[in-house]
Amino acid sequence: MARKCDLLQGTLDMLVLRVLSRGELHGWGIAQKLEQLSRSALQVDEGSLYPALYRMEDKGWIEAEWRVTENNRRAKYYALTRAGRNRLKAEQEDWDRMSAIIAEVMQSA
Repeated sequence: MARKCDLLQGTLDMLVLRVLSRGELHGWGIAQKLEQLSRSALQVDEGSLYPALYRMEDKGWIEAEWRVTENNRRAKYYALTRAGRNRLKAEQEDWDRMSAIIAEVMQSA
């Protein structure tokens, strides 16, 4: 079982955009996918996820549409926009650059 860890500030948007780059999902599905992909190391609660989704929707990175789930319930499905894809690309480049710098510092001395 993976050790639980807190998300670094600012990484939730990037992770949600990455999950949505694979296809549309509702909020609960996004949280489940993040938990699955992290081997249960990341668990995003509703109090963090939904404000992030609303913020990203306001910025135009994602769009939302109410639909009926496979369980016959109404849910808001989120999808990446072109602006969201561009943002994800920029976030990924920043992350790669920063993690390389941190790795270099940690391995020195």
